[in-house]
Order: sequence, then C-alpha cells, then structure tokens
Amino acid sequence: MRVLLVGSGGREHALGWALARSERVTELYSLPGNPGLSRLGPIITDVNPSDVGAVAAVARIHAVDLVVVGPEAPLAAGVVDAVSRLGIPVFGPTRAAARLESSKAFAKEVMHRAGVPTAGSETFDDARRARHHLAGYEGPYVVKADGLAAGKGVLVTEDRDAAVAWVDRCLQGGFGEAGTTVVIEEYLDGPELSVFAVCDGARALTLEPARDYKRLGDDDHGPNTGGMGSYSPVELPDGLVTTVHDDVIVPTLRQMNEDGNPYTGFLYVGLALTSDGPRVVEFNVRLGDPEAQVVLPRLETDLVDVVESSLDGSLGGVELDWSHQAAVDVVLAAKGYPESPEKGDTIRGLGNVPSDVLVFHAGTATDGDRTVVAGGRALNIVGRGDSVAEARDRAYAGVEAVSWTGMHHRTDIASV
Repeated sequence: MRVLLVGSGGREHALGWALARSERVTELYSLPGNPGLSRLGPIITDVNPSDVGAVAAVARIHAVDLVVVGPEAPLAAGVVDAVSRLGIPVFGPTRAAARLESSKAFAKEVMHRAGVPTAGSETFDDARRARHHLAGYEGPYVVKADGLAAGKGVLVTEDRDAAVAWVDRCLQGGFGEAGTTVVIEEYLDGPELSVFAVCDGARALTLEPARDYKRLGDDDHGPNTGGMGSYSPVELPDGLVTTVHDDVIVPTLRQMNEDGNPYTGFLYVGLALTSDGPRVVEFNVRLGDPEAQVVLPRLETDLVDVVESSLDGSLGGVELDWSHQAAVDVVLAAKGYPESPEKGDTIRGLGNVPSDVLVFHAGTATDGDRTVVAGGRALNIVGRGDSVAEARDRAYAGVEAVSWTGMHHRTDIASV
C-alpha cells in the first residue's frame, strides 16, 4: 500500500511513524514532511498542503492507495473533498465537517443544538458590542478568534482591559480572516483533559486519553501555546471517557449527520473537568499536538486497519489494543516562542538521544548536513516506561542530550 501523509509537524511525524509500522505500508510519502519524516520515506516539497488541487494531483501522480491528512488547515481548505473526487480513499473530515474547528461559532451552534455540555458564549463582529458585553461581568475572561489561528488566537485573562485589547486585536486583523469574528466564552474552572476518538460518520471509538500543558512556563505560567508537553495514560474518574463518548461525541455525530455534514476522521474533544461535570472547551478535527505523540506510541492496533474501518463505516467491529506502557512528551521550543520564535539555530546532540527515546520532529529543517530550528516548537522528546514516572525520566534524559541557543522547555511535564 502506498500512503500519502499531508502535514509537516510533530503530530504528522507521529502519524507517519505509526503508519510506517504497518506491514501493509510499502511506501510512505509526506507532503511537505520534515527531516524526521524524510527518514520514513520520500517527502514532496514545494507543494502547499492547503492547495487542494495540488495535493489531489500529487495523490494521483504517485498512484497512492490512501491519503491521511494531519493538520487542520488543509482539512479546512477542503483537501478531503478534492482527493475524494478522484476516487482515492482519504482520511479526515470534509471541509463542511471541519468547521467544527475552523469556526468556533459553528461548533457552539452544533453543540447547543445537540445538547452537548459546553461553556456559555456570545459571538461578535462589532468591537463596541463586544466591549459592552465584557463590561457586564467580572473575569476571568475568555476571548477567542473564531477561525484558525495556529493555536494563538485565544486569550484567558483576569484583566478586562487585556480582554478588550484582544477583541480589538482580533477584529482589527491581528489574526487575519480568523479574527473577523470573536467568541467570548464563560470561563470554565477545573483541570483540562483531551479525549480523542476516531469516527466513521455514525460511530466512534475513543482513544486513550492524554493530558497536555498549554502554558509556556512551569506551573502553568506564561502565555498560551500550541502545547509544551503531554502524557498518557491519565488517571480519570470511573466512567468519564464513556460519559464523553455518550454525552458529547455521539450527539455531535448525530447532529452533524442531521445537518448533512457526516463526520469521518479523528475528533479531538478538549474538556474542562468542572465542579458541574465535564464540559467541552473546544473541538479539533484532527489529533492533538502534542497529545498524538504520546497516544500513537501506545496504540498496538495497526493504524491502517483503524483508518480503513473508519472509511468503510465498520468501526463497530473494531477493538483497539493498547500498550501497558506510559508515554511522556517534552516539547523543545525556540527562543521567543510563541510570539517571535528565533529560527536558524543548529540543533546539537540528536545522535546522543538514548535509543529507547522517540524524537518527533516538528519545526525543524535541513541545512546542508545540519538540522536547524525552523519553527516555534521544534522537537518532541518522548520517553516510554512501565509508569508515568519512568517514562518521564526517560523523556528528560533525552532532553538533556539536545541543545541549541535559547532552547526552551518546561521542567514539570507529567509531574503527577
């Protein structure tokens, strides 16, 4: 089987690693890939993964048997629609279904109609009305750019002036088209948790949950990021994942079907475990990053089989097998991340990472014989062990082997 993987981040490297483990995969292409994915198969550069026609053409030219789309931007652009029109199996939601992530206002509407527990919210495209709304209550304030903003369009703050400034930043073009509408939400207290599922349009299989760390600094200080680390498994109250499946995922799939937008692919449910029970913070239409980097190494079922069962609507007959081992991911980020990451520094020590530690590339590039920083979150260092503590020790042993000027990472990932 020839597979084309669309994407270039740490999540995609983890997906590629999992796909390449399948005995059924004879060739793995990545578009545009990264230095880590290049070790698993050919990479196709100079093609924008959100150029739906170009991606479809690549899939046809290389006669691939399956396309797997990793990141949200190509999904929101309609890559799945374009590839499927050629008759090539493609895993991921259509452009219409991907609005669960590409429009927070759309996701709220779906949840409200489906009866899914979530934060109360109001949507604004007028700054004056948004300011008036913020003036009507005390913080914390949660202000979100409606569209895709690479994980940087959300502000959570106790400071009303900062919330107002964020509204202005969004509506004045600070996040481009993503910020032409803002969603102001009720603040949800309690720890956050990520629950993932693979969906076939009508049914869903939940994956092992993971917990991630959004803030830049230790003890959850600093700005929000795309994620600074994660671990799995997570100790949860009995029945919580079943509750999320029954009360969140199934009603959402049913509502999407009723609306004519059946949902196929990975679904990420971001939850807050509040005093009133679990409530949805957000949906993502793909695996989380960095959660995928700890969930996929624990999956023992062939990922290709799971994907094909999703595409042919037969998930009801699938049981997923999971490793008993834990996994911990520590993200290594560039100096200045998330606002102004510094790029170009040489990454040293990759060859010294212990052999039992996984290294998933994200924001890296090759410059001659050097591997260099090319994005805000450059590398994911994943340790595995018989306990979270053992996996954590191995992950940080890997972190110690790697360095570049200004490298930043949290020191408290999985300190449970």
